[in-house]
Amino acid sequence: MTVFFIGAGPGDPELITVKGQRLVRHCPVILYAGSLVPPAVLEGHRAHKVVDTAPLTLDEIVGLLEDAHAQGLDVARVHSGDPSLYGAIGEQIRRLRMLGIPYEVVPGVTATAACAAALGSELTLPGISQTLILTRYATKTSMPEGEQLGDLARHKATLAIHLGVRHIARIVEELRPHYGEDCPVAVIYRASWPDEERVTGTLADIAHKVLATDIERTALILVGRVLAADGFADSTLYGASKR
Repeated sequence: MTVFFIGAGPGDPELITVKGQRLVRHCPVILYAGSLVPPAVLEGHRAHKVVDTAPLTLDEIVGLLEDAHAQGLDVARVHSGDPSLYGAIGEQIRRLRMLGIPYEVVPGVTATAACAAALGSELTLPGISQTLILTRYATKTSMPEGEQLGDLARHKATLAIHLGVRHIARIVEELRPHYGEDCPVAVIYRASWPDEERVTGTLADIAHKVLATDIERTALILVGRVLAADGFADSTLYGASKR
């Protein structure tokens, strides 16, 4: 028996990996994060037990995993995006280790990748940014020393900010001194879902544009010069010098 932590991808059911889809369709028990994983991801399953864990506590979720283990049943534990990023799998894994229950992590397509695809953008470009920082905006969960948004912004790398759209005005104030008023910004709501929305602008106007919408959660903020990279130098990957 194994608990498979599966990244379901950002929303589009076709963006789950082949391995993830196979496990979802064959595991006899499915536990999924119902508020973030669309039902279409579970289509074709043959599980005899399917549980939406959105309203459950950690103890209740682990109890279900223990029950499956006692019966020798594999579990598809389905999370959104990639489970290693803000997926809260660490606390589940600690419990499984204590209980001696085997587990495996199956990676998924990240929200950041889906947002870049929606924008048709490359997030790393020569001479602009060769670094991508994935972070979150600190509210209930404090940030470790050195990881405040202002600390990260000093690098002027491409930023992907999770869980911060409600605080877009404060985020802009922290980023403006490092990136400048004209730095491009994109806010993507529910990337790859049918109701996806995109708001683009600069640090000068993005807060006003976002506040004029109904976007309050489930959105990613991308910041960086790579989002408006027309006219910059090509990479050497396909340059004539390779011949």
